[in-house]
Amino acid sequence: MAALTAAALAGVGFLAYQADAAPHQPHVAASSAGRDGKDASADAAAKDKAAREAATAVPADSGTGARVVYSVAGKRVWLVAANDQASRTFEVSPSTVNPPPGTYKVTSRQLNAVGSDGVPVEHIVRFHRDAAGTVFGFSAAVDGSAPDPASTKKTGAIREKPADGRALWEFAVGGATVVVVP
Repeated sequence: MAALTAAALAGVGFLAYQADAAPHQPHVAASSAGRDGKDASADAAAKDKAAREAATAVPADSGTGARVVYSVAGKRVWLVAANDQASRTFEVSPSTVNPPPGTYKVTSRQLNAVGSDGVPVEHIVRFHRDAAGTVFGFSAAVDGSAPDPASTKKTGAIREKPADGRALWEFAVGGATVVVVP
C-alpha cells in the first residue's frame, strides 16, 4: 500500500514539474495575437460571422418586394418582406425533381395531406406544375422527416422543418410570389 502511495505522489510531482516548465499563459496569448494586436480567435469569429451572413443573404438575382425565394443549389428558402429584407431564412430538403428557375405565384395551399411519398405533411404551399405533371411546393412532414432524394418516384416536394413550414404558410398567402434561383 505504501508503494502505491509513493508511486502516486511521484506521478503528481512529475506532473507539477511539467506544468511549471510549460510556457505560461501570457506567452500563449501573445502568440495568438495578429500583427495588429487583435486576438486571432476574435478575427476567426468575425470571419465566421461574415461567412454565415453571406450564406444567408437574400440572393441578388431574386427580384424585389415581398416574395419567397428558393435557392435550388443552396437548398435554402428566404421569406423576404416588401422592404427586401429577409424576415426568416432556413434550409430545406428537396425531393427528386427541382423546379426550373423563374418567378411563380402560389397556386394553392392545403393545411394537411399525405405527401406523394406517403408521409403525412402539413402547411402545403404549391407554386408550379410542369409539363410532365410534377407539382412543386413546400411542405413540412408531420414527423419531421425529409424526402428520399434517391427515390425513383418523381416528386417536386420541398420539405422544411415544421416550425419553418408554419412560418412559410403564414407568409405565402394565395398569389404570393415565389422566386426560384439556381
